[in-house]
Amino acid sequence: MTHYEGDVQAPADARFAILASRWNPRIVDALVVGARAAFAAHGVGDERLDVIRVPGAWELPQAAARLASRYAGLVVLGCVVRGETRHYEHVADECAGALMRVALDSGVPVANGVLAVEQHADAEARAGGAHGNKGEECALAILEMANLFERIGQPMHLRAPARPGSDAAADPRRAPDRGAGRPWPHKGGTP
Repeated sequence: MTHYEGDVQAPADARFAILASRWNPRIVDALVVGARAAFAAHGVGDERLDVIRVPGAWELPQAAARLASRYAGLVVLGCVVRGETRHYEHVADECAGALMRVALDSGVPVANGVLAVEQHADAEARAGGAHGNKGEECALAILEMANLFERIGQPMHLRAPARPGSDAAADPRRAPDRGAGRPWPHKGGTP
């Protein structure tokens, strides 16, 4: 039995992005600082890291979908605080679901660091307070997932079809990679 597990070492020349909302800036800025520090502590310098800001949590999945193919992993950070209306549920739930869809559709690891909290004190506790820093946790998770994905290779749905008669045609696990992060057209089309 083969056992695969990633570690927190970035693959060589891998680029990463932190997508962060501008809403609740005191909280989100602390999450970004935590993520950047974790990347730096594990050998990812500023030349391999981009920070992209969007207005709020609602826009984060849209930016993630547009950018996923350019990076080995995305750390997505934001903060949604419950208010007096149902807006909180719509934004937090749809954001989480859409970020998972980006990860599954693109084959690129996406860490959801969008805090969905009852009150600002809960967010402060997760942005460098008593419960640590979710930005740091997400950066470490992305490093581990990027490392794991490099070890196990490109997901099957992102690989080019094997040519008849090739070794890959006989064993689909040996299908050639199409290249890191290039999405496969799900309906029709050729690579």
